[in-house]
Amino acid sequence: MSFEKMAVLLARFQYDNNEVYRDYCSYLGVKSGDMKNLDSIVYLPIDAFKQYRVITEVGLPTEWVFGSSGTTGSQRSMHYMSDLRHYLVGAQQLFESTYGGLKDFTIFGLLPNYLERNDSSLVAMVDWFIKQSKGGGFFLDDFDALTTSLDRTKGKVLLIGVSFALLDYGQASNLNNPELTIMETGGMKGRRKEMTKQELHKQLAKDFNTSSIHSEYGMTELSSQCYSKGNGIFEENPMMKVRIREITDPYAMSKQTKNGVVQVIDLNNIYSCAFIETHDVGRKLSKDTFEILGRLDNADLRGCNLLIS
Repeated sequence: MSFEKMAVLLARFQYDNNEVYRDYCSYLGVKSGDMKNLDSIVYLPIDAFKQYRVITEVGLPTEWVFGSSGTTGSQRSMHYMSDLRHYLVGAQQLFESTYGGLKDFTIFGLLPNYLERNDSSLVAMVDWFIKQSKGGGFFLDDFDALTTSLDRTKGKVLLIGVSFALLDYGQASNLNNPELTIMETGGMKGRRKEMTKQELHKQLAKDFNTSSIHSEYGMTELSSQCYSKGNGIFEENPMMKVRIREITDPYAMSKQTKNGVVQVIDLNNIYSCAFIETHDVGRKLSKDTFEILGRLDNADLRGCNLLIS
């Protein structure tokens, strides 16, 4: 079955079983049968996860609730999970389809702030990755201990961290491990001056003495992730694809390579909403690749901010 056909079936299923999604569709005058392809599917504004309990009622209890990090005084998004293992195993499959088996890696997480909460989807994912790998662990701000661990580790090594923490560590360390992969997950969270992805990657590549910085594109409201092996170019996968709509026209899709608002289809979001319009600005580079350029003006700070003139 094609991705588009699965998406249409899931959209109709969520219309029937997700009250928030159905109400939004009805507000736009769209009925279940009107959604026949990717262009006619309704994409729920991501802010709905802050204001409502976005869940597809199929008789399953909520097993876990993930919350966004937010900023001081801001309302947090909440993602209600009916099957935590579905999320974790799905994340593992998507990672391994890009990088190979987790069993071949040693993984270190540099996720301050996130580790201080017990409802971070990013921490849950990285913790699961570490448990499926050769080993590793989380670090807060003990950079000397992290450097010692990285220097002692042989084979494939992944250091995954939020942007501000990687910048702090990169400027304080002097690593030279050819098998070390640096992966940023976005997020300044007010800790540093906002910068574009290009500026961020240029600085990190210099600090870590590497030719490419990898990236993970995911968020609290999603169950799937996409990865970039360099140059900020993300590859779509069988469970997650993005569309780009015109910034000034919510009903018009943007032409390839033209900047626009990112809409995400996540087939793993069975129990919440699989069709989300984000606050991110991006562009499609080909049928299966895309680039994230920043954030819409006036959107909450979450990752790199971009002022659209």
